[in-house]
Amino acid sequence: MIFSLDVRRARKGDCLLLHYGTKKIPGLAIIDGGPANVYTPHLKPRIMQIRKARGLADDAPLPVDLLMVSHIDDDHINGILELSGELVVAKKEKRPPFLKVRSLWHNTFDDILGNDPKELRTAVTASFGVASTAPAVDFDEFEQEGLNPDALKVLASVEQGARLRDDARFLGWSNVEFGKHLIMAAGGQEPADLKKGLTLTVAGPMQPELFKLQKEHDAWVKEQEKKKKAKKTLAAFTDTSVPNLSSLVVLASVEDQTMLLTGDARGDKILEGLELMGLLKPGGKLHVNVLKMPHHGSDRNMNRPFFQQITADHYVFSGNGEHGNPERETLQMLLDESDDVPFAIHLTYPVNEIDVEREKDWNKEQQKEKTRKKRNPDVEVREKWSAKKHSLTAFFAANPDFGKKVSIVEENVPHVINLLDDVGF
Repeated sequence: MIFSLDVRRARKGDCLLLHYGTKKIPGLAIIDGGPANVYTPHLKPRIMQIRKARGLADDAPLPVDLLMVSHIDDDHINGILELSGELVVAKKEKRPPFLKVRSLWHNTFDDILGNDPKELRTAVTASFGVASTAPAVDFDEFEQEGLNPDALKVLASVEQGARLRDDARFLGWSNVEFGKHLIMAAGGQEPADLKKGLTLTVAGPMQPELFKLQKEHDAWVKEQEKKKKAKKTLAAFTDTSVPNLSSLVVLASVEDQTMLLTGDARGDKILEGLELMGLLKPGGKLHVNVLKMPHHGSDRNMNRPFFQQITADHYVFSGNGEHGNPERETLQMLLDESDDVPFAIHLTYPVNEIDVEREKDWNKEQQKEKTRKKRNPDVEVREKWSAKKHSLTAFFAANPDFGKKVSIVEENVPHVINLLDDVGF
């Protein structure tokens, strides 16, 4: 049997392929497609390599058993939209598709909230203008208006989710396993059988939190004309709400091997979801073979209890340093909480390149804090960037044995974690 995680470079986002089945009857899943400038240089070339390895004729599509978008953030969905867009054009021009999707797992924002995304867009633009929902906008400028820019980043992805839904309808993609129901964790729910030996247990998002999100959203739409209220409520659509509540978390299993794929979910919510599904006892421990680190290794989504309860043979950190991820603090937690057992750390970019972007982000955030302090003297401003205190390079140099565990995803070279038989390409 094959069970392999194929990790692609995805800038600040995620882009993964899952291989399973056998060489005679292979299975393939694509999980997220990264932000802009990921699909063309990283995802599509790998798809074409797989086509070639399978020996497919030019007019034969590559079967993809599952296409999963963990949630609607741009750094997960953009590349998938580029893929679906190409296939839409090919169908309109009556050209054979190079890929065919059997099942699509994707909760659109309006699926979650139960109403038309136009209502949300109207409410946002009424208070903050049309630019506030543009995918390419510099969201930091809205912070001066008292609005959390992270909230608008989520809202700007609403229409991306709707576009993918429309593309999927045109291409005939549907969710075979869940039908028209939301994909979420519910007690007593059986794992989804993807055939070819693969099962997926959904451990997030959880039903009660989605219902709470629906209620908060409906209240916000009704109150959107009260700008002060709109700012306060919309600001909740950050890491405490939409990204972690809507992000799919799945435990993939083949034989006795497991991978925990976490999207951008928050660590404590992942533990709750695993407990809900009976995969983790309260206060207990779960060992998986591969753990895709939540939210690119952000320390906002992680705490020490997570590393105490979830252990792995392979820790995958997807991020190039933009927005500070992966964070040094998260790696420190892993170092502090890990037992003296062998494991590997997979980074999608070289450490020195990650540090360049992390320093840029540090300085940018420092400047924003200085601006806030002019309005509010109580705001704390972070210290000046120090390579020794803040860089990953210095962290690994100070912990050489830990640094030896690091493996880098190289440019244009497949980075495949094989848990069973070698996928072979």
